[in-house]
Amino acid sequence: MIIDLLPIPAAILTFDGAAFHFATVNKPFRLAGLGVLAAESPVVRLLGSRIRCFLESEETHQEIAWQFGSEVDSRHFRVMLARRTVNRGAPGCMLTLIDHTSELRTEQSLRREMATDSLTGLPNRTGFSDELEDAIRPDIGADHAVMVIDLARFGRVNACMGGLAGDELLISVARRIKGALRGHDILARLGGDEFGVLLTLDDGPADALHVAKRVEAALTTPFRLSDFEIRVECSIGIAMEADNDGDPEDLIRNAQFAVKRSKKTGRPEIYHIRAFDIAREQFGIETELRRAIENGQMRLSYQPICDLNSGRITSFEALARWTNEEGVELSPNDFIPVAEESGLIIPLGRWAMDEATRTIASWDRAAGGDCGVKVAVNLSAIQLQRDAIPEMVKQALDAHRVSGNRLTLELTESAIVSDPDRIARVMSALKDLGTTLAMDDFGTGYSNLAYLQKLPIDLLKIDRSFISGMLADRDKIAIVRAVLSLAQALGMQTIAEGIETNELAQTLAALGCNYGQGFLYSRALESDLAYALLLDRNA
Repeated sequence: MIIDLLPIPAAILTFDGAAFHFATVNKPFRLAGLGVLAAESPVVRLLGSRIRCFLESEETHQEIAWQFGSEVDSRHFRVMLARRTVNRGAPGCMLTLIDHTSELRTEQSLRREMATDSLTGLPNRTGFSDELEDAIRPDIGADHAVMVIDLARFGRVNACMGGLAGDELLISVARRIKGALRGHDILARLGGDEFGVLLTLDDGPADALHVAKRVEAALTTPFRLSDFEIRVECSIGIAMEADNDGDPEDLIRNAQFAVKRSKKTGRPEIYHIRAFDIAREQFGIETELRRAIENGQMRLSYQPICDLNSGRITSFEALARWTNEEGVELSPNDFIPVAEESGLIIPLGRWAMDEATRTIASWDRAAGGDCGVKVAVNLSAIQLQRDAIPEMVKQALDAHRVSGNRLTLELTESAIVSDPDRIARVMSALKDLGTTLAMDDFGTGYSNLAYLQKLPIDLLKIDRSFISGMLADRDKIAIVRAVLSLAQALGMQTIAEGIETNELAQTLAALGCNYGQGFLYSRALESDLAYALLLDRNA
């Protein structure tokens, strides 16, 4: 027959109304592993419904793209159907298969090569644009943002040390940035000394800014090239998908525009169409915040921290809250950055320390003695740089006749690594007052473990980003277990933030975590409600 002369797989297929049958198949068809019996052939099994539709139609020819096999070793065929009547009028067709697997694989390989940066192995601008278009589709439903990271003074490295040293630095920077990102974030090199990150957001702009701070902290430690230590600074711009109605590519351009503002302000910036209005709003917040601090309109709320084994409350974290003159409750994410930028964090921090010690004293009076809990107060990196912290803490303790061992002071990793020698002296002075020292949001920065070993830290607070969703993420469990082992080796206790379920609390307790904090126990409460919760839970 004529099909035996064809160099490609071919077969004559008939349909009797109930089943398919092969009238004949050629040798290439058999050698391709496509079967000799229609009932056992993968062509019929996988394409039978489409072939039947063809036979029931009036078409004379049809072409079908067919992928056969697993994803790893799949083969790609172009299946051609040509109507043919055989066996006394029974409907049938001649099918031929052209294998174009090698062409497709070559095309995919070239596409990957064109979309990949040859130096770092990351997606390049083209690859990043492809990832962006795939992610930002109406049917996806997730919220995204693009972050652009621009390295400062990189040209000087190339000029002074040569292109090879510059390439080595870029590879090291890429690795460190990658280590600061979350598992589902996509890092790319957009060109030169510019990197891009596609972020999937769970908590809007706050999520993006949190990742930006992690990237900044990761680049804090200098890079070693030959005999030199080089500190790489960066400017970070962020563009939100929610603010973009145009081409996804506009997100990259908007983030690059935000980088320009970041170079002026020295902090990560989010692109806003009406940046002037936002700047005016921030100035308005600054003015109102200054007035609120001066007029005593700020307040502290207290979130309990519980022993994971007994469930008893051991301390409360004091958190600043502010309702402005119009009765609007402002998020700390809105007014704390303004306070830090404007310097208002100094009087705000002093007020918070005084108010926290005042609360401890009032609870002790209500209890007729030591009420049995500590209060934790956060210290901003700006406070540590600009204020006389030990003197300020001592003044608050003395004013309300509170012992230093009733106070926990929380410092972030970035605050500690910014000037470790000076911070070590401050921490030593605070320990002399009897206070407990905690490292807040541990794991989100880029700590030097040698300094961590030397500093008088009592508590490590594991950041909520590692705790949230931990039970469904093996990587997070491994990170938490490593942090707990590190803390145990250094003689430190641990607090897990963001606990929302009993199952999570029990798992953390089994892993060796000491304390927990989160909505499982309570939201942040006003002073009198916090004290009532203390009496009820520790009764």
